[in-house]
Amino acid sequence: MGVFKVACLQVNASNDMAANIAVASDFTRRAVAEGANFVLMPENVSMMEWGRANIIAKSQSEESHAALAAFRALAKELNIWLHCGSLSMRLPGDKIANRTYVISPAGEIVAKYDKIHMFDVDLGNGESYRESATFASGDAAVTVDLPWGKLGLAICYDLRFPHLFRHLAQAGADFLTVPSAFTQVTGEAHWHILLRARAIETGCFVFAPAQTGTHAGERKTFGHALIVAPWGEVLADAGTTPGYILASIDPAEVAKARAKIPALGLNAAFSPAS
Repeated sequence: MGVFKVACLQVNASNDMAANIAVASDFTRRAVAEGANFVLMPENVSMMEWGRANIIAKSQSEESHAALAAFRALAKELNIWLHCGSLSMRLPGDKIANRTYVISPAGEIVAKYDKIHMFDVDLGNGESYRESATFASGDAAVTVDLPWGKLGLAICYDLRFPHLFRHLAQAGADFLTVPSAFTQVTGEAHWHILLRARAIETGCFVFAPAQTGTHAGERKTFGHALIVAPWGEVLADAGTTPGYILASIDPAEVAKARAKIPALGLNAAFSPAS
């Protein structure tokens, strides 16, 4: 496993799919021109819509999804590994999947993952979300082999459930990805802390592409796409401006971090306090 260069995109997606595809594709091309071998996009990269009816109306099936087709062609054109953030995929019935895809340099889908944990929260000041009213949750953790190691897949709110990331690391993941559209409120409070914690706990690199700014329905996202090393150092932070961040990744750092703190393999038995 040699050193490679990763890029995480940061976008301010609208509810215009064609425009969003164009922006993400442009950032990807620019990152590849700077040497990126692996590019990752954020959650809802092709559509930040508001309201259940609008989201369902603009979702598309896997077989005909314009963004998936465009990103498969882009990966092949640029000869790169591409992580498509997440896309709204129409399912039978009246729900959709918040689904991520990993695309090979041949343009082939090599892995897909449906977001497991639904963002059903009340943040105060009238800000609340009920993803479960629109989306069907996934039920399986997923890893995928890359040329440099194994990648564990997660999406946004999954970040708050450390057992998922421990499971992915114990399944062999060297890298974890958390494409997100974190709210401004929760991002300011927890984004950096949680991403660094997941890296430290697992001894994995964490790649976290992000949405930023104001979107349809006046939804505000935090930005700060991050690349975090296994020891917890932030290697790159995108701030709040759309664009991308780059970092050179040495997979050997995973083993070094785990050798220092060999906690990943321990599953100590304990009894609840009486």
